[in-house]
Amino acid sequence: MANEAVADQDPVDEDLESGAEGEEGQEGNKSKLKLMIIAGGALVLILGLAAGAYFMFFAGGDSEAAVEEILPPETFFYDLPEMTVNLSSIENKEQFLKLSVALEVASEEMVAAIEPRVTRVIDAFQVYLRELRRSDLEGSAGIYRLKEELRRRVNLALYPVEVQSILFKEILVQ
Repeated sequence: MANEAVADQDPVDEDLESGAEGEEGQEGNKSKLKLMIIAGGALVLILGLAAGAYFMFFAGGDSEAAVEEILPPETFFYDLPEMTVNLSSIENKEQFLKLSVALEVASEEMVAAIEPRVTRVIDAFQVYLRELRRSDLEGSAGIYRLKEELRRRVNLALYPVEVQSILFKEILVQ
């Protein structure tokens, strides 16, 4: 009787049933493939984050060596004598500039090389400063221009010694 039931089934129905099972199998395979790709991407992401954390926190090497590299190089300063000059004026009104300056150099040998040439530096400053007007010194831009021009002139007067920066200790315009 079981043979009769099997014989009664339509062969077309068997093909449809096997096709439906094949589609369900393919959909199952696709979902498994998607799941594997997502899991693989998550694994790569986790490994990347772990490697980044390791290099950031543990592979820094000797922290004392890193601190030594960060420290700025040692600089030395030479104080010039205080200068007072008359400013150039269109009106017959006298205006004065009182200036205290320090020179920043890279080594102590350069400070020693400045000593015999201080008179040249003061002369270069005096000649330039006497030609300035009060309007030339107004605002931060005017002071910056003054600083850069003085640095250029002092480097010309002290060559081969190079001054890294001019530091104003006092500026008074009266």
